Amino acid sequence: MNQQQFDKVKNGKGFIAALDQSGGSTPKALLGYGVQEDAYSNEDEMFTLVHEMRTRIITSPSFNADRILGAILFEQTMDREIDGKYTAEYLADKGIVPFLKVDKGLADEKDGVQLMKPMPELDQLLERAKERGIFGTKMRSNILEPNEQGIKEVVDQQFEVGRQILDAGLMPIIEPEVNVYSENKAESEKILREEIEKYLDQLTGDEQVMLKLSIPTHANEYKSLIEHPRVLRVVALSGGYSRDEANEKLRENEGLIASFSRALAAELNVNQSDEEFDKKLKEAVDTIYDASVNKK
Repeated sequence: MNQQQFDKVKNGKGFIAALDQSGGSTPKALLGYGVQEDAYSNEDEMFTLVHEMRTRIITSPSFNADRILGAILFEQTMDREIDGKYTAEYLADKGIVPFLKVDKGLADEKDGVQLMKPMPELDQLLERAKERGIFGTKMRSNILEPNEQGIKEVVDQQFEVGRQILDAGLMPIIEPEVNVYSENKAESEKILREEIEKYLDQLTGDEQVMLKLSIPTHANEYKSLIEHPRVLRVVALSGGYSRDEANEKLRENEGLIASFSRALAAELNVNQSDEEFDKKLKEAVDTIYDASVNKK
């Protein structure tokens, strides 16, 4: 594991950008960027267009290591190049730590949660990720109800796969998202925190993981996780909140930093001039950075 990148993630001021929309969410991401579905006729063309969008973001002067600690990539983005370099290498040269989304989507809902689909080729993907210069990984589950059995299964699965990622020499971001529209979100968050703590206490030696969680209903609900010696960093997803709302909620949580996707790219458009694009991106980056480092 790259020690310089490890230290930046652990101690740096800033946030982690999520640029990892995949398969099912890519058309929506492109639509938000102003690219209509009739602009592409197959999946290859669609992924080429989304790579152009991500390239525009990553190469922007507003996307810099002064504000951004890391960026989470989709598998196809990792395997593509920016200015003749693999994307992770390009990011690393900018001083931004590259992560990779490794899950293959969500299974059907059961017991109030959606587990991750099986990942039979994960070992091969992790090996390729290391060759491409990836520092860590991210994988998402979805919690819809405060069902203790369901939440336990989510955490069991997340840490089982997290162990596989640690053994491969990469840093896992454990992401058991609690749906922000859940009627009993706070109750789910309490159960989730307790289940995560059980697993953290079982890690040994110098093992650490990262956590990516929904911004909690009750401020500082995850303070014990943020302070846990087995946690490198806790980041928060925007989860459908507007950027202003996500930033406001984030400021209430000491030690919690952003890992926003939609809230980062919401005002970017394919038809903007480079000057206007950079201006809008800078506004997003600056406000998310501020919410991550300046607390109430």
